[in-house]
Amino acid sequence: MLKIDPGSRQALYSTAATRQIEYTAQAHLPAHTLMQRAGLAVAQLALALAPHGQRIWVACGPGNNGGDGLEAAMHLKRWGKLPSVTWLGSPDKSPPDAVISYQRALAEGVAFSETAPLNCDLCIDALLGIGAGIREPEGRMTDWIKAMNASAVPVLAVDLPTGLRANTGVAAQHTVKAQHTLSLLTLKPGLFTADGRDFAGTVWLNELGVARSGAAEQAVSAPVAWLAGAPFAQARQHASHKGSYGDVAVVGGASGMTGAALLAASAALHAGAGRVFVGLLDGGTLIVDSRQPELMFRPVNALDFRAMAVVCGCGGGDAIRNPLPEIVSTSAQLVIDADALNAIANDTQLQTLLIARGKRVTDTVLTPHPLEAARMLGCTASQVQHDRLVAARQLAERFGCTVILKGSGTVIAAPGETPVINSTGNARLATAGTGDVLAGMVGAGMAAGLAAFQAACAAVYHHGQLADQWSNDGPPLSAATLSRSG
Repeated sequence: MLKIDPGSRQALYSTAATRQIEYTAQAHLPAHTLMQRAGLAVAQLALALAPHGQRIWVACGPGNNGGDGLEAAMHLKRWGKLPSVTWLGSPDKSPPDAVISYQRALAEGVAFSETAPLNCDLCIDALLGIGAGIREPEGRMTDWIKAMNASAVPVLAVDLPTGLRANTGVAAQHTVKAQHTLSLLTLKPGLFTADGRDFAGTVWLNELGVARSGAAEQAVSAPVAWLAGAPFAQARQHASHKGSYGDVAVVGGASGMTGAALLAASAALHAGAGRVFVGLLDGGTLIVDSRQPELMFRPVNALDFRAMAVVCGCGGGDAIRNPLPEIVSTSAQLVIDADALNAIANDTQLQTLLIARGKRVTDTVLTPHPLEAARMLGCTASQVQHDRLVAARQLAERFGCTVILKGSGTVIAAPGETPVINSTGNARLATAGTGDVLAGMVGAGMAAGLAAFQAACAAVYHHGQLADQWSNDGPPLSAATLSRSG
């Protein structure tokens, strides 16, 4: 049993791959073995989560997820607990393994009910699991979901919270909001992106003794994504200098929006860039930032993009359109954010330049939020959120760039790379300017020599980690504070 914490790099598998692991393992094990192991794992975690709880409601669906719950109820009864089972299955219609577990639970004296119990110490959601991708909760199942969500006691979901899509993290209208989820055999990407983190709670993994077997390895294709691990921290050499860590140029900050460019520049500086130049698009009203005099202000046309990592678009407004063709065509490394993304989305010539750049060099990072991604893909933000992994991969392939699709469970994708879902961050980042900070951090990583994909993964992880480490007792986290925390 493994608790999944931020910083733990883990493979994430699709529903299809998970089912293949299951089928292959079943072919090499005695009948009913996997369900017995799953039920035991659920019961053990339930006991650990509520060691003094006696009354445990186990809500079981009609399929094998329900069978896991039935098996868990049997073990809990054996251990002196008082499980109460509600089951949507039947001995003549449920899968054979689930029927066997039903019979084992009956033989152990487990109590069955047609309605949710009024009082319990723990709820176990064993209604649908990965079956949520096939059917929507309805009828009594919906009533039980509402009862669990209204309960004041913890909820443990088996494999996935009912209603949550395993591959995408999209939640159905009625979805169980669990405090803990025990993922079986594999970890699923939907637990960590889109709605997943809000509904899954703390995620645990039990591979049921088969995920590392030869049979499982032969059955599994490459993971559909990786859960981000902590990036390797490389110590700076004593015999280094500012030139060792590269130059970042921030181009943006149109009239009334200079703060966005300054946030990106500050973030790049505090993330370790050797030198940071700022090319504002507001007509040159600012020549020094007294709070951060290290920042060097230059006219945009005086910057040598060929020798710099350029962070382009933060607060750029319509003014970013003028320098954008030259930046896309000539910059050594490039981070495209905010208004620069919108400019490209609305200009086919800029799109052509970006595609051509992607064929020449790999050091380009796009940092869209869902609406910006939708504009570039010619769809809606809702469609992007419906499958964030697919949207990020589409953008990466279309433009030949690394893509950071921001949001809960930020997705990082690039041509030829398995996507990464970030494991850090929280709602403290839901404030103006934090995206500009991220863009600056990515630029600093690229200037220091990291490849675009590695720089993106490291910056996104560290950006979220800063929010995770922010004290609840202090003031709210602001983008300005975040930019100086690198």
